[in-house]
Amino acid sequence: MSSELQAGIAASPLALSLQPINAGASLRDRAYAMLRQAIADADIYQTREEIRLDDRALSESLGVSRTPVREAMTLLEQEGFLRTVPRRGIYIVRKSKREIVEMVQMWAALESMAARLATQNATDGEIARLRHMFDDFREATPAEHIAEYSNANIAFHQAIVELSKSQIILDTIKNIFIHVRAIRRLTISQSDRASRSIVDHLRILEALEKRDTELAERLVREHSLNLAEFIDANCDFLD
Repeated sequence: MSSELQAGIAASPLALSLQPINAGASLRDRAYAMLRQAIADADIYQTREEIRLDDRALSESLGVSRTPVREAMTLLEQEGFLRTVPRRGIYIVRKSKREIVEMVQMWAALESMAARLATQNATDGEIARLRHMFDDFREATPAEHIAEYSNANIAFHQAIVELSKSQIILDTIKNIFIHVRAIRRLTISQSDRASRSIVDHLRILEALEKRDTELAERLVREHSLNLAEFIDANCDFLD
């Protein structure tokens, strides 16, 4: 981790994973894409401390001037991922517990519709690939490889949305994905949620494979609503 990047996250130990930008596309657009992905990949709820970004350090890490970085950060602020605090700086936005619960409830509605559409639009091969996401956990419990399972869990839910082949759902859900992804990663190791999660996933897979539209939709919705209930009951640290 470079000293420049560490300086760019001055108010928190959290570090964004960034690579220098290559020449080609608009520097602003490339900076925007890389910063957005880095925020999505970061554990933004791992600490109560605010996460401040420094445009000078980020520009050095990305290998570009501060102008495209500032323009990219303006776009991210307009989308609700960053916020400017006068005389203090720019911070990554983290949601309250109530906001997170409402986001997961919205995710449940959108992903369940995506599952319904996936039974109608996805090919057998595309659905079969979902099952292979959990091949590494056949010989061991998810809790024994929690980081890897967390990544597979997130990829599974994202894949269901993609298999809907609905661009409207994809566009609508992408801005809540960052926060829902971070919370799924944070809560998957709590209260044996990983073991229960894989059971739910296998039931969802069976419903998709059987093209059972009503069951797939219901199971996906219940799975995410259970997460919302867990957050509401157990995640007071988000307040």
